[in-house]
Amino acid sequence: MISSNRMNKLTDHFVHAVFFACALSAVLAVLTISFYIFIAGWPIIHSRGLSFLFGSHWYPNQDVFGILPMIVGSIAVTFGALSIGVPMGLAGAIFLAELAPPLMIRILRPAIELLAGIPSVVYGFFGMTLLVPWIRVYVGGNGYSVLAGSIVLAVMILPTIITISETSLRSVPKEYKEGSAALGATHWQTIHRILLPAASSGIIAGIVLGMARAIGETMAIIMVTGNVTAIPTSILDPTRTLTGNIVLEMAYAAGDHQAALFATGAVLFFFILLLNLLVTAISRQAVRN
Repeated sequence: MISSNRMNKLTDHFVHAVFFACALSAVLAVLTISFYIFIAGWPIIHSRGLSFLFGSHWYPNQDVFGILPMIVGSIAVTFGALSIGVPMGLAGAIFLAELAPPLMIRILRPAIELLAGIPSVVYGFFGMTLLVPWIRVYVGGNGYSVLAGSIVLAVMILPTIITISETSLRSVPKEYKEGSAALGATHWQTIHRILLPAASSGIIAGIVLGMARAIGETMAIIMVTGNVTAIPTSILDPTRTLTGNIVLEMAYAAGDHQAALFATGAVLFFFILLLNLLVTAISRQAVRN
């Protein structure tokens, strides 16, 4: 008969092995996908070099592949979303963490969490049917534009920014607030000069994660930006993002065209990797502080 201690050790080893296998499978999946994308896109990157990254023309039928318009479009839409979403998200987090009464918190927090669960195609449909016509009538252009994509993405990244920023603000020790109040500071002065600097690492991490969500979004952006492969010169110009370029053309691409789309995915993967490394660095800095 196996003793109970022996059985417990065997159970612990088995559970440890299962958890290790699960973690390893996730890592292997990421490495496999990354390896496949880079290998599939390498022929174009190798043959075209910097002209692939900085070329301003995308004509697959003429064997011309330049993704600079899509890079500029992705950056423009992402930073447009951040310029709208970050102030709103930070204000919402401050309100929930410091100003809102308990009853309002119980109402607003589930509503914010619901925003995170809405499918992106629903946001795109809302933007296409309501936002695009409104921009066309009251702002200018044909409606399908960088501005439309920025507004839709700003709404989509709000839950991430609000949730993480609120958690960071609530994690600031109460002694900070009590000390500020004891020195005669007002509530707003305490928020502005004590809480926000103390929670800055978590707030920045939330912003970076929202940026990663924005730059990787596809369906909603396709529906509201117009998908024109030209460098936008105004927020009212149509544009196409890296993700939109892949989704729109992968179904019929072949040969060098398909390799160019895989190379586009590799560039997008590189951007996301940089953002993830930035979040990791911010988190480690927060732990040190």
